[in-house]
Amino acid sequence: MKNHIKVVNLIKIFGKNPERCVGLLKQGLSKEGIMQTTGNVVGVNQVSFSVEKGKIFVIMGLSGSGKSTLLRCLNLINKPTSGQIFVDGEDITKYNKSQLRLFRQKKISMVFQYFGLLDHRTVLKNVEFGLEVSGVPQDQRTERARQALASVGLSEWADKFPDELSGGMQQRVGLARALA
Repeated sequence: MKNHIKVVNLIKIFGKNPERCVGLLKQGLSKEGIMQTTGNVVGVNQVSFSVEKGKIFVIMGLSGSGKSTLLRCLNLINKPTSGQIFVDGEDITKYNKSQLRLFRQKKISMVFQYFGLLDHRTVLKNVEFGLEVSGVPQDQRTERARQALASVGLSEWADKFPDELSGGMQQRVGLARALA
């Protein structure tokens, strides 16, 4: 099966002149050594992986290990310092602003840690929100939102409001929104 996402030697360094630190990393200088030597912070260090279409991929690690930084690189909220990210065979790190906007609208979603649910909207309307902003017709977005709610086990909660759900359920609403 063809890779849907392929990440090759991804590096993200925060600070002044981060490109200089790429060579130091490749020479074997540690994350701590780079911080002491340059004052820069290594957020992601030479990460490579691939994900096949239709598969679920999990990123696990300790607090501060770079999980969120890596995810933000995948949608280019954080521009990688070095490395490549291929989605459906295209290196998205080379996208211009309009290509990136279209990519974010059509191919990638992100569930933020604090969900960003809208209190005045029902669960179903929260899941539909991204589709609504993208101009998807009402009947299509309702169908996709209902499918996404079913996939996270929240079909019966579609007409409830976020404050009627537990924290875990709210998190699943955010996941359903990303899936939709």
